[in-house]
Amino acid sequence: MYVQRVVTGVSGTAGSLQALRFAAEMARSNGAVLMPVMAWTPPGGELADRRYPCAALRDLWETSARDRLCRAVELAIGGPPLDLGFDTRVVKGEAGRVLIHVADGAGDVLVIGAGRRGTGRRLLTCSVARFCVAHATCPVVTIPPSRLAAELHGLHGWMLRHRMHLDDAELGAAA
Repeated sequence: MYVQRVVTGVSGTAGSLQALRFAAEMARSNGAVLMPVMAWTPPGGELADRRYPCAALRDLWETSARDRLCRAVELAIGGPPLDLGFDTRVVKGEAGRVLIHVADGAGDVLVIGAGRRGTGRRLLTCSVARFCVAHATCPVVTIPPSRLAAELHGLHGWMLRHRMHLDDAELGAAA
C-alpha cells in the first residue's frame, strides 16, 4: 500500500493526541505528509449560526480551533515535525464528515482515536470513529484509548480521582 498522506483527526482529547503520535510515526515510516485536521462547529450548532450569522464570531471560533490544534500538536509531538511534510487543516463542520472529506485521496490513510467503549455510549451516540470506518473511502486506522484513559472514566475513575489520601486527611485535620 502506497501512502501519500496520513490524515488524523485532532480534538485535543487524550485519545486524539495518541492518534496524532501514531499518525506522525506512520507518516515518518512511509515518507508521507502528516495532516492533522481540527473540525469545529459553532456553539449552538449550524442552525443557530444560520439563524443569527455573525462573521466576527465565526472568525473568533475558527481562531480558537486553530489555537487548540496548535496546542495539541505541541503536546502530542512537540510541534510541527521538521523531518516530514506537515499540513494542518481547520475546517468548519461535523468531525466525521470533515475527516472523510479531507481523507478522500487514493494514497490517504485516516488515523483516529477510537474513544471510550461501552454499551451506553454506543446506544446514545454514533462516534466519529464508527462514522469514519463506515463511510471513509480510504483505509482507516483506529487507535484504542490507553489503559490510563480507560481507567479514568466511569465510576471507577471517579473514585480514583476523588479518593482522599491519608496524608491529605492529616493536613485537613491539622488546619
